Amino acid sequence: MSSSKRQSIVPRVHSGPKAPVNFSQSIIIADSALLTGNHTINISSESVVHPRAKLDSSNGRITIGRRCIVHERTSIGQLSADPRPSETRDGVFIGDYATIEVGAVLESGGTQIGDGCLIGVGCKIGKGAKLGKHCTLTPQSVVQPFEVIPDFTVIYSNGTRRIDKRGVSELKNKAQARQIEVLRRLIPSNPNKFISQ
Repeated sequence: MSSSKRQSIVPRVHSGPKAPVNFSQSIIIADSALLTGNHTINISSESVVHPRAKLDSSNGRITIGRRCIVHERTSIGQLSADPRPSETRDGVFIGDYATIEVGAVLESGGTQIGDGCLIGVGCKIGKGAKLGKHCTLTPQSVVQPFEVIPDFTVIYSNGTRRIDKRGVSELKNKAQARQIEVLRRLIPSNPNKFISQ
């Protein structure tokens, strides 16, 4: 058997319809990011979407604020298994200066992530959950559907919670802006690929 016939053929993955998008000209979005769905995906100025991040607007609009960082293998807008209906038709809203780390899942259904939040590696945010400003979720933390989390809450993977009283929000925002400048040089970006002609 020839070597070309021995190579395994990777099946084609159905990615769904191409989502309508509304991008700022200053965003950084990797060519291998996956944007699907039929509701609009809005990404504001100077935000970064890493390779293999998945934004699915099939279940509602996705809005990402200014200077956010969405890491690889995240899933934003995932359908929830929770049977309760959402009060809104919106999918996911992410405020300014938020970071969504590797492998995090944000379910669709009126889910809100406040300004300056850090969603750690492998976290799961249930549909309709509302996180206040500058919340921090350590890796593998879970926020249940429709749960409301106050500003500056730190959530640990074992369920323990506390309020962060350090007052370092401005410092974190400045660090985020510096990190985005570095990513601008590292991630080849082609926003026009995602815009329907």
